[in-house]
Amino acid sequence: MNARPRLTTAIAALTVAGSLFACLSPSAFGIDADAAVTVTSVRSFPKLNATRVDLLVESASIAVDGSAAWGGVESLDVPQTKSQAELDAEAQAAAQEAAAQAEAQAETEARAQAASRASRRTATNDAQAAASDAAGDDADAAADAAASGEVSTSQNGAAVATGNGAAVVAYALQFQGVPYVYGGSTTSGWDCSGFTSYVFRRFGVTLSHSSSAQRGSGTRVTDPQPGDLMWKPGHVGIYIGNGRMVHASTPATGTLVASTSYYSGWEYYRLV
Repeated sequence: MNARPRLTTAIAALTVAGSLFACLSPSAFGIDADAAVTVTSVRSFPKLNATRVDLLVESASIAVDGSAAWGGVESLDVPQTKSQAELDAEAQAAAQEAAAQAEAQAETEARAQAASRASRRTATNDAQAAASDAAGDDADAAADAAASGEVSTSQNGAAVATGNGAAVVAYALQFQGVPYVYGGSTTSGWDCSGFTSYVFRRFGVTLSHSSSAQRGSGTRVTDPQPGDLMWKPGHVGIYIGNGRMVHASTPATGTLVASTSYYSGWEYYRLV
């Protein structure tokens, strides 16, 4: 009950004090009234132009003049790079091209080799044909000589004599070039005794396919004539005259005409 009167008294005292303070002049505080200065504070702010952006509106492209300069950026030489897939594709294409070129070159070389082999075969066939023609000429000459009884020299160096000996020589000479095959006795290939037995069989003379067994066949003579059988240890042939013979020599040379002086110790046997 005593608190309210106290509060009221305090408020009244403060009010009276405030009124007295307001009534006092500046001189009461020792301040010259003429010297009093009024202080004004002014503060300015720059004008701001705020642009409102509507984030919900879609932005629009801006058209730029085609002749506008971009500071040279449009002429920059920017290096072009490739992906790993592009590099792999180029490498694969290069490998395929190289393989195609190698295949084409191999095919060209194969064709050249085939042409060379064909040329060699043609030359061989021509040589064999020429030898066959020569043998035919010798046979004709031998027939003429047999009819006339004359003796002449053929283009193979064989003395073309009269009688059946000349025919033996002519027949034997056509087999030049037949391969030497050990144990053979046909035109596909023969050895020395196979050759002589094949030739003399044409004239009704049967010889064993053995050089040692052919020794002593017919009549041994010391004045050999074309068509006589020649024998030496391990080898036989047919004498064609003028110190020459036709025989199946070796696997390297086959059947050919050679000099009788290549060997020594010959024995001659007349069979026809």
